[in-house]
Amino acid sequence: MPSYRSFALGKLAALAPKYLPFADVATKDVPLKRLLRLSLFQVTVGMALVLLVGTLNRVMIVELNVPASLVAIMLALPLIFAPLRTLIGFKSDVHVSALGLRRVPYIWKGTLYQFGGFAIMPFALLALSGFGEAADGPKWVGYSSAAVAFLLVGAGVHMVQTVGLALATDLVEEEDQPKVVGLMYVMLLLGMVVSALVYGALLENYSPGRLVQVIQGSAVATVALNLFALWKQEARDRVRARQMEQAKPVKFRDAMRHLLDNPGMMQLLIVIGLGTFGFGMADVLLEPYGGQALGFSVAETTKLTALLATGTLIGFGIASRVLGQGGAPMSMALLGAGIGIPGFGAIILSSLGGGAVMFLAGTLATGLGAGLFGHATLTATMRAARRDGIGLALGAWGAVQATAAGLGVALAGIVRDVILAMPSEVGQTAHAPYNVVFMIEIFFLMLAIAAIFSLSKASQGLSLRKAAQRTPNPDDIPKINPVEVS
Repeated sequence: MPSYRSFALGKLAALAPKYLPFADVATKDVPLKRLLRLSLFQVTVGMALVLLVGTLNRVMIVELNVPASLVAIMLALPLIFAPLRTLIGFKSDVHVSALGLRRVPYIWKGTLYQFGGFAIMPFALLALSGFGEAADGPKWVGYSSAAVAFLLVGAGVHMVQTVGLALATDLVEEEDQPKVVGLMYVMLLLGMVVSALVYGALLENYSPGRLVQVIQGSAVATVALNLFALWKQEARDRVRARQMEQAKPVKFRDAMRHLLDNPGMMQLLIVIGLGTFGFGMADVLLEPYGGQALGFSVAETTKLTALLATGTLIGFGIASRVLGQGGAPMSMALLGAGIGIPGFGAIILSSLGGGAVMFLAGTLATGLGAGLFGHATLTATMRAARRDGIGLALGAWGAVQATAAGLGVALAGIVRDVILAMPSEVGQTAHAPYNVVFMIEIFFLMLAIAAIFSLSKASQGLSLRKAAQRTPNPDDIPKINPVEVS
């Protein structure tokens, strides 16, 4: 098996420099084959996201008749750990071990959390479905078990992704750090696309037993791929271990304050939060919307995740080219939010007579906008980070993004259920509760655009002040006699 994987990675590495965005980050010391192997941790993260937000979300709401608000709360449970991404990144920056390893211990812990969540999840779904002997069991057992499973998988995803990205940046020069993080996110999207297609094919003939098999296979694949990704990636360094033991401990509070003191950082985090909230609310509702409003099957709605990820991948590719040529990150973020607004408009119109084609086009457009917006804000955050604090900066970006996405997912399910419970005709219409959520997303994307304009004006003012400080006053320049000079 390892030889087959090495062969496959070698073939992909040979094609990647021409077709894969960010592939030019590879060097002689850090070949692309090694970076692609490391990126397998992002593939497992993509598998978990597709399974939780896509497949299980649809099955629990439509097939198992679990209230959407309860499902949304379960999906938002990892929100508890989202703010801790900043602390996790900081801890991996300053972690002291006898062998000098900083990142690998945290990635392995996150992998075990993911595996534990996937191990519990099949039993939770059996209890919820009433399949076999679970038919007489109390529902609260299924609900609580599913909550624990979602919590563990979410915690593992946060830890693996944050520290894995920091490890990737450790391998390259400072100027190439945004590129290597971009490459990691491209592999995340590819993992989501492939996983969605595979899950859709495996669940073509849906049954509770088949779903359990898919989850168990995902658990085994997660451990195998992450172990293969980490193998010999972080060098043992006893000298660094001794230096870190002798160094004065850095407090998390001081490191965080130093990061936020960077000009425009707080405004940038606000932009990230608003935009991610605007794009993220649809994550929990797109597949149920396709099933209830447009009559899509489980396999067809699962493939919607692949379409959304494809759009995001295209957005990352476009952003890579433009920003690589010196483009402004905030201009790219503005374009992404602007594309998301008509994308959600098309999704709303699909249930009002536009049909499946408009729904698919809107899904692709929102994915494209999310890709442009995500890469732009990621690049802006990376440019503001110091090399010795890269884990902290990535953790801050990930914490804001994950928190906003989690809040969006929870609010989306609650709003949908509240409107559905209304006695009016609006509540009884299949598409109306979903369309209200999509309109809220449009509103938050408009707020993100306004915040981007505000940040751009503040940045221009700061640049002008710095230029004025660098330009000397003509009255202060001593007068020089041309005769004396000659």
